[in-house]
Amino acid sequence: MTYEEAIRQLDDIVRQIETGEMGIDQLTAQLKRAQELITFCRDVLYKTDEEVQKLLQPEETKN
Repeated sequence: MTYEEAIRQLDDIVRQIETGEMGIDQLTAQLKRAQELITFCRDVLYKTDEEVQKLLQPEETKN
């Protein structure tokens, strides 16, 4: 899964909750899925940030 796919899924879950399209029976499962997606996105962002910081370090501090 990509970051963009996860964000789209989160957007869909939020839209369904806000518009009342999601029944109460689906709510718990979808909230659990949203939590998983948020964790995934946060991990991707942290990893990307670390990689960018490494790339931006002056050459002499990389060794």
